[in-house]
Amino acid sequence: MDSPTVSIILPTYNRTDYLREAVASAIGQTFDDWEMIVADDGSSEDTRAYLRSLHDPRITVLWLPHTGVPSIGRNAAIGKARGRYLAFLDSDDRWRPTKLARQLDALRGSPDCRWSYTAADVIRPDGHPFPRDDLAPWVAHAGDITERLLTIEAAIAIDTVMADRHLVLDVGGFDEGQRFGEDYDLYVRLALRSPVVTVDESLAVIRVGDGANYSANRTLAYEGWVQLYARYADTLPTRRLRAVARRRRAESLLVLARLHTGSGQPKLALRTLWHGMPGAMLAFLPWSWRAGKEVVRAGRVALGQR
Repeated sequence: MDSPTVSIILPTYNRTDYLREAVASAIGQTFDDWEMIVADDGSSEDTRAYLRSLHDPRITVLWLPHTGVPSIGRNAAIGKARGRYLAFLDSDDRWRPTKLARQLDALRGSPDCRWSYTAADVIRPDGHPFPRDDLAPWVAHAGDITERLLTIEAAIAIDTVMADRHLVLDVGGFDEGQRFGEDYDLYVRLALRSPVVTVDESLAVIRVGDGANYSANRTLAYEGWVQLYARYADTLPTRRLRAVARRRRAESLLVLARLHTGSGQPKLALRTLWHGMPGAMLAFLPWSWRAGKEVVRAGRVALGQR
């Protein structure tokens, strides 16, 4: 059996209505030489029944025990993939019909680039567009974007990424121990190995949450950034990149401390600043002054709780 050109990696856990849209957007691609590997993270019966109803021979379902860690499902699917390229699609998002075709054209036109990403539209859970005034302008950063990834200037959604399968395997796939920012961690490792080519078109539609857990999610996200930047500060290959990582870690610690204070956990804010202080003071000169302001803020909240 010949290998397909593209392997679509789709992790899911319930969300059957959204999942139907995601699968339909893949089936509706103008480029049809693909396989889809759905990594089901122990979904409930309605989602499992829907997945069993898919009779397209290009679709394979991996029935996995529930972990709540998308990286585990993605890596399991990558391990089963046969395509030259991997394309990632989350179960609550969808693609435009020409997504695969346009990216393959871009990669074939830039043989030195082994991965690609595109622009994306953002919608609310009900499908209505997210106000563009609330979003930062998107810029198509191409070539060596390692530093722009570290500074989050390069905005990449996982649903827009297509990468050479062997490149993804060579960099180790997704880090299953990195619960937040695991997608950017993969992009950094890809960027260290290969320049990237972009398609300046919105070829994916990304669904964002309703904000109910916004504060908690931001806190967990910044905990993930601190973890990532601490590792990068020791492992990135150049002095400049390591310096960028140290500064970003220092800045993320300040945000994380403020989030802890804002959520009524001033002691955790103070602990965050204390443990981060040695490296942060050297990496970012204004850090001590800004950290002092956070200490005062946390102290006021702590006194108010007595």
